[in-house]
Amino acid sequence: MAELMSRPLFNISIALHPIHELGTTPAGERRVVPVSGGTFEGGRLAGEILPHGGSDLLLTRADGSFQQDVRLTLRTRDGALILMTYRGVRHAAPEVSDRIARGEAVGRSEYYLRIAPFFETASPAYAWLNRIIAIGLGERRPNGAAYDVFEIL
Repeated sequence: MAELMSRPLFNISIALHPIHELGTTPAGERRVVPVSGGTFEGGRLAGEILPHGGSDLLLTRADGSFQQDVRLTLRTRDGALILMTYRGVRHAAPEVSDRIARGEAVGRSEYYLRIAPFFETASPAYAWLNRIIAIGLGERRPNGAAYDVFEIL
């Protein structure tokens, strides 16, 4: 079996507004978490996350894990707009999930948080993003999240 190869794409830090609890829906326990901004920094692109340009439709699944469905609008330092979408999964022991829910800082080694981002842009300078697969390793923070994102080669 072949191993996956990767290279760093960027680190992203996402700031979040307070959670909107929708409650129990047919899909599960649903929350909407609006994005309030943030930054991303990497060797080939860097910039900011636009406020009011994204949210996380967070679903608590029957097994207690969280399923993410996120849309973000990125603006590079040279002004290009990039849509970043991702699905992800976070799971942890119940006591770790409780600490995260209380807003405590919990080290990423105590839980699993992975995302699969995709990108969409009309910018010729960043058109290569439209054609890559990426994976991110995440950390939930008291008022947001951070990811180390890698391009899969």
